[in-house]
Amino acid sequence: MADVQGSCDERFTMVRNVLAANLESGQDVGASVAVFIDGEPVVDIWGGYCDADRTRPREADTITNVFSTTKTMTFLCALVLADRGELDFHAPVARYWPEFKAAGKEGVEVRHLMGHTAGLSGWSEPMQLEDLGDWEKCTSLLAAQAPWWEPGDGSGYHAVTQGYLVGEVVRRICGESLGTFFAREIAGPVGADFYIGTPAGVDDRICPLIPHEPMDPGAMEVSDIALRTLTNPLITGDVTWEEWWRRAEIPAANGHGNARSVAKLQSVLACGGEAAGVRLLSAEGCDAVFEEQANGVDRVLGMPFRIGMGYGLESEMMPIGKRACFWGGYGGSLIVLDLDRRLAVSYVMNRMEGNLVGDQRGASVLLATIASLANS
Repeated sequence: MADVQGSCDERFTMVRNVLAANLESGQDVGASVAVFIDGEPVVDIWGGYCDADRTRPREADTITNVFSTTKTMTFLCALVLADRGELDFHAPVARYWPEFKAAGKEGVEVRHLMGHTAGLSGWSEPMQLEDLGDWEKCTSLLAAQAPWWEPGDGSGYHAVTQGYLVGEVVRRICGESLGTFFAREIAGPVGADFYIGTPAGVDDRICPLIPHEPMDPGAMEVSDIALRTLTNPLITGDVTWEEWWRRAEIPAANGHGNARSVAKLQSVLACGGEAAGVRLLSAEGCDAVFEEQANGVDRVLGMPFRIGMGYGLESEMMPIGKRACFWGGYGGSLIVLDLDRRLAVSYVMNRMEGNLVGDQRGASVLLATIASLANS
């Protein structure tokens, strides 16, 4: 069995075994797993390597790009501002971002941005990868653009645009970038090693993603909206090797952390607004997550999704509990929260699979956690 480092409460040996088996089989090259209960780690483990040649071991403080698991940090920023009364999810986006009302978007509300129902899942103008590092271009194009469907009429996964949309609302309210706000108001107080806009000083701790085999977009049976969303620009795992990507703030896709930091931060929500001795949200502020925004087949993902205020909610596809929520990242990372159990379960890896919002590896960690709780 592959060697796994870190601490694991004996009740959760099954979780350690899942990670060890994934590393042994080659499903994982390097990965970390964390389970927090009441804001404290009961599992904080890692193993494997940072490279496909298996020459550089994964360390306790190794971090990596978690793609769309980053969105949950953006959601925390918005939830904190809403709880303070500075942001109203039911207000028009144009209240905070006047230019946004162009092209018939006067009635688009902030909740539509949070729930992937704004009709802005991609850009109409051609985009190059490095344009994603140009905040002004990304946001101004979205502000000028007409929605691709009636806002509020179901979801279409805003895979990359969501971060710019919510991030610009945060910027207009606070006068600073989302990454700056997140670092000062959330990651800093909680003491979590997670970044949106990663400083050069942590580059030597970054574990590069190992991309999956590229898919041929032309061969995929997807809708026109999905094709435009996912290929303009087409993002592959190797873009995360580029310095510009690390330095940029792409709040839907380029956060860097590990399972420990993801679970520690999201424990704020799991524990009713308080974690690491710091209260960031009221209990009522946490409850906003469960306000359903969409429930049906997503226009981009092509599968059923039930979405709350940012996070995915319980559905037939994800039977996680009535007061539980989740999100995952391109390649496989996953975070699941259960507010009744005050539980956060996180999985972060470097070998990518082709799914956009998590895969079976993270699901197996979650199932082992639930089984461990049932048996304890």
